[in-house]
Amino acid sequence: MRAGAWNTESNRLDRMSFGDLIRAFLVHPSVLAYAAVAAVTGVIAAMTIDQPLRAGVAILLAALIYPFAWYVLHRFVLHGTLLYKHPATARLWKRIHYDHHQDPRDLRVLFGALYTTLPTIGIIVLPVGYLLAGVGGAAGAFTSGVVMTIVYEFFHCVQHLNTAPRSKFLTRIKRLHLAHHYHDENANFGIIDFGWDRVFGTYRDSMRGRPRSATVFNLGYDETMAARYPWVARLTPQPAAAERPAKTS
Repeated sequence: MRAGAWNTESNRLDRMSFGDLIRAFLVHPSVLAYAAVAAVTGVIAAMTIDQPLRAGVAILLAALIYPFAWYVLHRFVLHGTLLYKHPATARLWKRIHYDHHQDPRDLRVLFGALYTTLPTIGIIVLPVGYLLAGVGGAAGAFTSGVVMTIVYEFFHCVQHLNTAPRSKFLTRIKRLHLAHHYHDENANFGIIDFGWDRVFGTYRDSMRGRPRSATVFNLGYDETMAARYPWVARLTPQPAAAERPAKTS
């Protein structure tokens, strides 16, 4: 696959090698936007930090908060029912999560939307950074949150490649994440860190002996829900019950 073809039909993770993914990832508009934002806020942080130790703590806290924030948003917002029940937010939910679960191997709908991710990062980490180290701490914490987003998005892409990872770590997180997509959408909400899944009882190391969820691809937005809340269905060209591709390795 040629670099830059991120928005074409050929840019599917099940058809990519690891090298293809690297090339596509580096030119993906979302990644370029995140990198630009991180560069700008990183410069602002470098120019305004006057309490290096406290700012360093803010940057570290932002990175540590990220897995918890992702868990909460993923489980209670993206897998919740509130967004699709309102016409004002149905399109948003479809774009940022429903489409990804409908076809987990489509790179075009794997990334979160910039207009939701960047404000969310700001809401979570800017107050922490500012309280600890003022403007410099806030800018540093925001940069940390954006960099963490890039890291998470990259590993998320790797998890959906149709290739077997070489490392034990990648093998493990891929197995856990694919179980979320192909067996039980109410388990394993993490991407890299599944510690909060353990804390809140949603961690599943193995799906052996567990029945496959009937809503693993539609997140509960079935025909009954579509009849009551039709806005996502009107935007979706194929029914939620359409045949799904087989699980990849």
